[in-house]
Amino acid sequence: MARIRFGTFLAPHHPVGEHPTLQFQRDLRLAEHLDRLGFDEFWCGEHHSSGWEMIASPELFLAMAAERTKRIRLGTGVVSLPYHHPFNVAQRIVQLDHMTFGRVIFGTGPGALPSDARTFGIDYMLLRDRQDEAIGILKRLFAGERVTYKGEWFQLNDAQLQILPYQEDLPMAAASSISPSGMQLAGKYGMGVLSIASTSQEGLQALPTQWSFAEEAAKKHDQKVDRKNWRVVMAWHLAESKKQAEQEAVDGLQHWHNEYNVRVLGRPGSVHVADKWDLLARVTGIGNAVGTSVIGTPDEMVKTIRDLQEVTGGFGVVLGFAHDWANHEATLRSWELFARYVIPEINGHTRNLKASAEYLAANKVELMTGLNAAIMAKVQGNKVAEAAMAVTRQRMAAQAQGDSGRPGSDTPAPTPGKAAK
Repeated sequence: MARIRFGTFLAPHHPVGEHPTLQFQRDLRLAEHLDRLGFDEFWCGEHHSSGWEMIASPELFLAMAAERTKRIRLGTGVVSLPYHHPFNVAQRIVQLDHMTFGRVIFGTGPGALPSDARTFGIDYMLLRDRQDEAIGILKRLFAGERVTYKGEWFQLNDAQLQILPYQEDLPMAAASSISPSGMQLAGKYGMGVLSIASTSQEGLQALPTQWSFAEEAAKKHDQKVDRKNWRVVMAWHLAESKKQAEQEAVDGLQHWHNEYNVRVLGRPGSVHVADKWDLLARVTGIGNAVGTSVIGTPDEMVKTIRDLQEVTGGFGVVLGFAHDWANHEATLRSWELFARYVIPEINGHTRNLKASAEYLAANKVELMTGLNAAIMAKVQGNKVAEAAMAVTRQRMAAQAQGDSGRPGSDTPAPTPGKAAK
């Protein structure tokens, strides 16, 4: 199986009440943390209302994150194109691409919050058409064309970028939720896909059929799409045991659901859940065949990713939904456990290490017998060596006798194992 990439999707979703300056700093520390752990991608979004989602400019945030990181790729998740003149967007993204030495992934969307559209005085029904229109212009600008264009909401007169992207082929992705529009847009322009709504039951149910919309649109417009550029958002909180993970996340999960999804956002189908343990069972898909949210152990996370790969037919990137369900320290540890145990298991980094250990275990008698024979062959006939070997054996026997007399010596020493056990 081809290796997949891993990253985070930071909307962000921070409970209202904390100092925003400290929230920004905490999110930047998360970017540094994930970069050190070897994650591949870091995405952050654009929002202008709701209180919970307080990054208004992903480009500004990612520019600062770039200075604190070394290798992780930086994605706009997403720039809401209807809120901006396309030429300004193109210039900002190109500048960011140069300032990060080509680490930018340009994610676009129509705008997820109706309150944002109201803020800008834009009819919500126009958003997707305007995103489509803007992408067509952006592709031409990134290719170096001089563009003259007059639309209903923006105009270009002999417009040409002074600087082209640092990357020869700037990677782009379209946000996709439950409807096929995002996938169709990705196919139309040969872009990647960012499946943002896959953490919801509605989004999960739509996933198995989603990719076909991208393929159909790509064929219609003589473009190509590749599953390796399909990014699926999943949610998790991991700990050394399932019980610990649940205890760390259950209260924050309930607050996020009841306060943000239900009271503030009014997400369709979301209802207030008074019993936090009942909510946890619903979110993690207990009783369902496949879910995209895990509150438990790395082993559970591995199984969930593999199950989702099978259900969808395969995707190229897993993005973890960044949240504040647990406290900051537990959250950082969750990402570390994911990097230590989930990524290597999914991508086979430890496969040959395990095979090496199993080979030695299966052949240890033969191998050790041969080693001992080789040593004895060198010792025999050498009186000094034979005397030294006899002393060593006596000491080992005495030590073994002493160990057997210690209290509790019949209990074997614990061996390190996976945190998931």
